[in-house]
Amino acid sequence: MELRVIEKTDTELRIEIAGEDHTFMNVLKGVLLETDDVAAATYDMNPEQSGGQTEPVLTVKSESGDPLDVLAEGAESITDRTGALRDAVKAA
Repeated sequence: MELRVIEKTDTELRIEIAGEDHTFMNVLKGVLLETDDVAAATYDMNPEQSGGQTEPVLTVKSESGDPLDVLAEGAESITDRTGALRDAVKAA
C-alpha cells in the first residue's frame, strides 16, 4: 500500500491509497464515518468521473482535528477489529 497526499488543509485531506480496491476502501470509509471528529468521509476510484485516476482517492473532512490523525485513528480501529475477529476465530 502506497499513500500519496494530494491535498491537505487543517480539516480536510485528499489522499491516494494505491493498490487497494472497493473492499478495503468501504471498510476504511465506514470506520471513519463512525469516528466522532469526522464530518465526512468518501472515496472515488472511477476513472471516467475523476479525470482518469485509477487508484482510490480518499477524502476526509474533520470537525476540528488534523485529518491525518483522524485517518490514523480509523486505521487503528480496523486493526483492533480484525484482531478481535482473529482471536474469536481461534477460540471457536
